[in-house]
Amino acid sequence: MKYLFFLGCTALLALSSCSQREEIKIITLKNTDSVDLWQKAIVVQRLDLTNDKKFYPLLLDAKGDTIPSQVDDTTGDGEWDELFFLIDIPALGEVVLTAQHTDDSIAYEQKTAVRFGKRDGLADPVQPRLGDTLYADQLPLSIGYQPYQTDGPSWENDKVGFRHYLDGRNSKDVFGKKVSYMSPSDVGINAQGAVEDNYHVMLDWGRDIMPVGNSVGIGGIALANGDTMYRIGVTALDAVNNVDTTIFRVVGKGPLRSAMDIQYRNWEAGGRYYSLTEQPIIWAGMYGYQNTVRAKGMQERDTLLVGLVNIFSSQPPKEIIIDNQWVVLYTHDRQSYDQEWWLGLGLILPYDRYKGYTEAPKIGPLVDSYMAKLDISDDAPVSYYAVAGWELSDEGFRNRDYFEDYIVDLAKQLTAKVVIEISTANELQVGSEK
Repeated sequence: MKYLFFLGCTALLALSSCSQREEIKIITLKNTDSVDLWQKAIVVQRLDLTNDKKFYPLLLDAKGDTIPSQVDDTTGDGEWDELFFLIDIPALGEVVLTAQHTDDSIAYEQKTAVRFGKRDGLADPVQPRLGDTLYADQLPLSIGYQPYQTDGPSWENDKVGFRHYLDGRNSKDVFGKKVSYMSPSDVGINAQGAVEDNYHVMLDWGRDIMPVGNSVGIGGIALANGDTMYRIGVTALDAVNNVDTTIFRVVGKGPLRSAMDIQYRNWEAGGRYYSLTEQPIIWAGMYGYQNTVRAKGMQERDTLLVGLVNIFSSQPPKEIIIDNQWVVLYTHDRQSYDQEWWLGLGLILPYDRYKGYTEAPKIGPLVDSYMAKLDISDDAPVSYYAVAGWELSDEGFRNRDYFEDYIVDLAKQLTAKVVIEISTANELQVGSEK
C-alpha cells in the first residue's frame, strides 16, 4: 500500500459522474456465520471490481448513505489494487452496496495513523520520514544519541496505539488512548524538535502504559532453534546490532487502514543467518493490530516466537481455541507502569501453526516474556494479532471476564467468512471469500 487515496462525494454528484464513465457496480456481502459482524474488514480486489484503473469507487448503502472507504496501491506501481472498508453485517445476513465512480475526493475522518520521525544529528531537529535504513553500527549507544522519535515508528487507530523500537531492540510497546482522535504529531519530541520522552506522563490523549524492559513486548518476534531462544536485535546496552541491515518503510497511511514494512537482513543467530520481514497493519475499530511475518533461512528445528510481556503478570496466560481457526493466548492484570491500571494483553494466533507457549529465560538479552511458538515454513507468511485493552480506554477492561469476552469475540469476528459477489446490471461477475 505505497499510496492511498481517500474517496468520497455526495450521492448526487456520484450519480452524475458515474453515468459518464461506467455502469454502477453492485457489491453483495454475505455473512456465512451465525455471528453478527461489527465493522468487519472487507477487501475487494480492483480486478474483481473493474479493469479501469481510473475508476475510483464511492460506496453507498441501500439508503444512499456513504460508506467510508479507501483504495490502496499494494504493489507500488502507482495504481490502486485494493478497495478497503468496514461494514456491519447481521448473522447469516447480507448487505448490498453500490460502487460508483467519483472524480471528487474527500478526506474521511482519520481513524488510523503512522508516525515516524528521525534526526540526522544530535543538534538537528526531528523530521517526519516515510522510512529509514539502520545499519549494525548505528545504534544509539554507538552514535551517542537516540535518532528516532518514540524510539521508532508508532501506529494507532481510534482505540489504541503501539510503537516499535527500531533502534535495534525491536520490541513492541503500547500507547493507551483515552480518545478516539489521533494523538498529536509531537509525541516524542519537544518544542525545539529534539527527541524527548514526554509520553510516560498522562496527557489528554493518553500515554505509554506498558513496561517492556528486555522483553519483545506485545506481538514482538524472536526465534528458537530447539530450546535456545534468539532475540532479533539487541538491548539498549549494546553498541553493535546482530542484524546487519534493518529497513523500515511506511507502506500506507489511510483513514481506515495503515501499514508498515520492517525488514531484517542478515540477522546472525547461533552461527546461522536469516532474513525476516514484518508487516504490521492496523485498521479502525479494534484494540489491536495484525502482523504478518516471513522468514528466510529457516531450518528444521527453528520455531517463530511471538511475545507476550509478563513483567507484571501474576498468573500464567490462558489459552482458548476458537473454532479450530485461532488460539487466544491472554493475560489480565495490573500490567501497566507501577501496576497502576488494569491492562489485558493477548495474542490471536493461527490454530494450525500454534505449538503451545513457553517462557523466556530469567536472564539474558530476552527475558520477561511468554513466547507463543508458531510453526513457520521457509519464506511462507504467517499472520497473527496482538491485542491490548486498557481500563482508561474502556472501564470494562478492569474486569478479566470482560477482556476475555472481547478478545474471544474479536477472534470469532476474524474467523467469520464473508462471501463477496460483484455484479453489473444484475449479472454475477465474481464470487469470493474474505
